[in-house]
Amino acid sequence: IAFDDEVDRCYFGIETGIQSLLARQAPAAQDLRLVLAVLHNNLHLERMADYCVTVAKLTKLVHDTPPDETLTEALEDMGARAEEMIQTALDSFANRDVEVAESLVEMDELIDGANRRVVHQILSLSADPDLREWGLRMLLVSRCLERIGDHAVDIGEQTAFLVSGQFRE
Repeated sequence: IAFDDEVDRCYFGIETGIQSLLARQAPAAQDLRLVLAVLHNNLHLERMADYCVTVAKLTKLVHDTPPDETLTEALEDMGARAEEMIQTALDSFANRDVEVAESLVEMDELIDGANRRVVHQILSLSADPDLREWGLRMLLVSRCLERIGDHAVDIGEQTAFLVSGQFRE
């Protein structure tokens, strides 16, 4: 949670640097695509960090409630998938590897499916009010992890844009 302020400072620093670069250098063609892709990716990374803060805050709110083990395992799996997607997205961008970027679509389908399974598991929780509250908070955690995956896919799309000059979803 505390790290979010540093992420925000980095985000604004990169955005300010890009604005200055655009004003002073007026890049064209591939250079301009790189600058625009970095600008977009900067926003995606900042949003991912915000989702991580939300997950941390929700987790703190339910720290004293005994969790549902099956659901906890499912969320841990989603977290691992989201982390893998972020690394894949960043690697694809750094290496300008469109094929790796395109693999994010399949990875996203897996995390989307995991999110749907978590929703069904939460809906089947017992009538215990504490467990139900825990489950509702974990529903938000699941949604945050799913959205992190979506942002990773968007970084992959920026990789394809950078390499080809065409934006494709």
